[in-house]
Amino acid sequence: MKQFWYGLALLLFLALPPVRDLLESVMAFHMHMQMLLLFVSGLLMAPFFQKHFGGVFDKYNKTGLPGVVLFLVILLYWMLPRTMDEALEIWFVELWKFVSLPFLAGVPLRDSWKKMSQTFEIVVFMILMVIFSVMTYLYIFSESTLCNNYLMIDQQTVGWGFAFFVLCIVMYILLVLFTDQSQYFGDDSEA
Repeated sequence: MKQFWYGLALLLFLALPPVRDLLESVMAFHMHMQMLLLFVSGLLMAPFFQKHFGGVFDKYNKTGLPGVVLFLVILLYWMLPRTMDEALEIWFVELWKFVSLPFLAGVPLRDSWKKMSQTFEIVVFMILMVIFSVMTYLYIFSESTLCNNYLMIDQQTVGWGFAFFVLCIVMYILLVLFTDQSQYFGDDSEA
């Protein structure tokens, strides 16, 4: 239950006007900090919703695939440059960001993650790696500014941030594939 309060506190903190203005003033902060922290707030609040609305999750997210698909759709939507511009200019798009990232991306992914096999988890990471690679190319090598509210250098910084995420995902996949994970997730009664 503490996780819920931490997630809610994080969400409310991010919604404060000075914090929101600061994080949206730089494109890298907007994309890689504010949106990521909104997603994390949803991850933290997920156990509360699983406990109180478990029937909904059991009925509609039995295999975990619908939750992952919803997460990917929301993620792809918020990676579009136009949606970042609209979030800065139109208040209800900003509100949609504060609702969709925690509750339609973070909560479903946390519910889905425990239902997925390790192979499916690696597939999700590979999908993210491909998406982030495309975004890296798009933001770094674009000839013109994609977001009207940010400078070209901000755009390229976001692209390099995506490149860093791709590198982290590649290292994680290699770690999982070439190390014995059973020693980390074994039976605790043996210790």
